Amino acid sequence: MFNGIGAPGIILLVILALLLFGPNKLPELGRAVGRTFREFKEGTRDIIADTEPADKNEAPASAAAQNAPVSLEKRLPE
Repeated sequence: MFNGIGAPGIILLVILALLLFGPNKLPELGRAVGRTFREFKEGTRDIIADTEPADKNEAPASAAAQNAPVSLEKRLPE
């Protein structure tokens, strides 16, 4: 993500952000950015889940269930 910046550049950005926003405002900004990223990821997951056909996931599971032998005993590790 920060390949071209380097450690001194990142330190300079942190100092600049601290000077611009102050130590009390930075945690609030970090929380807001975190919430924004989380909502974006959830939205993209929802869109991807809506676009996948439902029957695509159900067909292999039912075929595998019909062909697989059913074992009623549970084995404990020895």
